[in-house]
Amino acid sequence: MLLDAGALSVTLTDAEDQPIFEPGPGETPIWDLVTVVGLFSADSDKSALETRLDAALSSLSLAPCTLSLLEDQDWERAWLDDYQPMCFADKLWVVPSGLTADTGDGVVMELDPGLAFGTGTHPTTAMCLDWLARADLAGKQVIDYGCGSGILGIAALLLGAEQVHGVDNDPQALTATQDNCEKNHIDRGRFPAWLPKAFAEGLASGDIAATDIVIANILAGPLVSLAQYLAAMTKPGGTLLLSGILREQAHEVMAAYAPWFTFTDPVYQEDWTRLEGKREP
Repeated sequence: MLLDAGALSVTLTDAEDQPIFEPGPGETPIWDLVTVVGLFSADSDKSALETRLDAALSSLSLAPCTLSLLEDQDWERAWLDDYQPMCFADKLWVVPSGLTADTGDGVVMELDPGLAFGTGTHPTTAMCLDWLARADLAGKQVIDYGCGSGILGIAALLLGAEQVHGVDNDPQALTATQDNCEKNHIDRGRFPAWLPKAFAEGLASGDIAATDIVIANILAGPLVSLAQYLAAMTKPGGTLLLSGILREQAHEVMAAYAPWFTFTDPVYQEDWTRLEGKREP
């Protein structure tokens, strides 16, 4: 109805606090109570639009709409209002593109996530960045499975890793990863980014070898289903770092990997968990 009335875009958001953490592949779940927002051009006739929308909503037995003027701003940079430079383990700085910070002699990553997940603000990403900042990564080979913006792989390279293979099923993530490599003056050959099928073919052919560290910051369901596959990517004695896991899901995920890995105690931040496992020889 909003689109028929000329809306340029329509957004559905949670009207209460009903989390949907892990939709299945291809699913688009909806909250029980939803706020629907239509964005109209500034030259729209507000009075005529309000009359039309109220009549349509009334016919659907829905409450009248509320119209308000949205002041123009630099929308491409608006997200920076809630995204400031962040420091991890007193060593690694993540600085949004266009901002500066007093980073001292810290390792600095310039980041613009684009349309991909991964800014460092979410606990799952923050816990992985903290682990990387404390780890000895010199000369290590890394796989970042579910690389998103490339934030974890780029951090690993800036902290001393030799090469990172990034994998993501979203082409926008691969674009964001490549763009962020350029921002941080990292040769793309040190961070090749793959769609899952191409990466699997590389593993099967031997062009990509099992590696020192495998990082997967995705969700518990996919992590459980990928257990044997991620184990095969990790060389004996190597490290597996998992996140994107709710507290109550941690033991289920650990059990899925138990045939191959020995885990340290889970690390928690808010409702989220980070798991670290060592691959058995």
